[in-house]
Amino acid sequence: MTMNGWVQILIFSLVTLAVAKPLGLYLMRVFDGSSGFLRLLERPIYAICGVDDKEDQHWSRYLGSLLLFSLASLLLTYVVLRLQHLLPLNPQNFPALPDRQAFETAVSFTTNTNWQSYSGESTMSYFSQMTQLAFHNFVSAAVGLCVAVALLRGISRRGEEARGRLGNFWVDLTRGTLYVLLPACLLLSLLFVQQGVIQNFTPYLDITTLEGAKQTLAMGPVASQEIIKQLGTNGGGFFNANSAHPFENPTPWSNFWSMITIFMIPSGLVYLLGRMARNVKHGWSVWAAMFVLFFGGVSATYWAEARGNPIHAARGIDVATTEGNPGGNMEGKEVRFGIANSALFAVVTTDASCGAVNAWHDSFTPLAGLVPMVNMQLGEVIFGGVGAGLYGMLIMVVLTVFIAGLMVGRTPEYLGKKIQAREVQVTMLYILAAAASILVFTAISVVSKNGLAGLNNSGPHGLSEILYAFSSATANNGSAFGGLTAGTYYYNTLLGIAMLFGRFALIVPVLALAGFLAEKRVVPESSGTFPVSGVLFSTLLVGVVLIVGALTFFPALALGPIVEHFLMGTGVLF
Repeated sequence: MTMNGWVQILIFSLVTLAVAKPLGLYLMRVFDGSSGFLRLLERPIYAICGVDDKEDQHWSRYLGSLLLFSLASLLLTYVVLRLQHLLPLNPQNFPALPDRQAFETAVSFTTNTNWQSYSGESTMSYFSQMTQLAFHNFVSAAVGLCVAVALLRGISRRGEEARGRLGNFWVDLTRGTLYVLLPACLLLSLLFVQQGVIQNFTPYLDITTLEGAKQTLAMGPVASQEIIKQLGTNGGGFFNANSAHPFENPTPWSNFWSMITIFMIPSGLVYLLGRMARNVKHGWSVWAAMFVLFFGGVSATYWAEARGNPIHAARGIDVATTEGNPGGNMEGKEVRFGIANSALFAVVTTDASCGAVNAWHDSFTPLAGLVPMVNMQLGEVIFGGVGAGLYGMLIMVVLTVFIAGLMVGRTPEYLGKKIQAREVQVTMLYILAAAASILVFTAISVVSKNGLAGLNNSGPHGLSEILYAFSSATANNGSAFGGLTAGTYYYNTLLGIAMLFGRFALIVPVLALAGFLAEKRVVPESSGTFPVSGVLFSTLLVGVVLIVGALTFFPALALGPIVEHFLMGTGVLF
């Protein structure tokens, strides 16, 4: 580890903190409709789509609208991918996607997962990239925003005025896309172009290298796709190498701004929590808990990668850090980013539900590879995806408040609302659904012929590859550990099902919880009320997140990356 590396991590942390309040205030103005100018832009859209923007939907109707929109957009994308060869903007004449791959891809982008079992530059036409995949990058992120804002309304509204109503899904979807994602992408895509990210409609170029070999350079509208991939915590790369590709992420500055755009909206949403809940200290306490978990993950990953791989050292590779040698484990990393920025990028993208990668996670040391996996298994609640991170962490907040209530022998309260049986039931349904998807599908895969057929490694590393795949799919992350051939009927189907389960089986209890909380009356604080701000609350919240994750996933992790770490010290290689 170097001082330079730590300074870069510190600067990233400070910028993430600095954007939280101003962006949170802007999000509040967007979603409460307080700006008359903004509403003028919406009205033509509502008129064309037949939306009654005055309707305040009950949580079940809000949920129904969300599910119908997601289903319709999923089917549209499936049809377009199956007919890609007949549609325009296909200068390379790419064929239609196979049915299994079109299903998985349509599900993947609808659920904000963006898992790719294909190479983008040799599979997707410009039309498919821009009209379907980029479309989902916007609206799937906006759907996450909708759910988070709906939950915040459920927390902040009073029973008499709300009666389980959470706002209007169509209005929230329009505002999130029109006023948050689109303007930010217009501005930041220009920054990416300035850094060297390409943006064109040129057919692929055939060139001759200095050595005389022939090479094809993929072209395309990359900058416009790259910015929403990061800002919307999507992660699907225009190219197969994703953010390690020099046309997607050419410089250390483009790498830095990519990470900032991943965290900026989730950071602002946490401040929005404090403002809407009328308890800003509570918002900052949740932010502090997220930051502690984030910094702990970065520190562990950076340490594990900087100390190097003893198997490499035993073969005469210098793993010591000097002025002329980065040292550590540089396998699978881009020299222009180095160990510190590779470790930081891996943690940021798996804290958020963003599948972008600038280094090969399969080449990380076992403990460094464990951190991204755990980040996803915790539900990506450490800032997390756009909207999804906040509502995932609020599930943990409700569980924390419930446990604190049991400790003092009182009915638990959260911001003046009693947490009773049905709130606890939907909270546990959320936690158990995610764990079941990851562990059940992994268990099936490690004992089935089709599940093992795609593995390139045996032993604990092979288990890690399968466990990582289903953790990524269920958490709607989309990054791959590598070493697993996932473009088969078996994995296309099961990973697609895991993505659907990890998205919509979790949104249902979240919106139910929001509706239940909106119906409740606010009770005054008493001497037995557990405070939801301050160091004690943040510490307890961090403890609950880690304990729930440890109890659920530790046995599987012990058989995978943990045992591989100890075997690595003996020189055993799988």
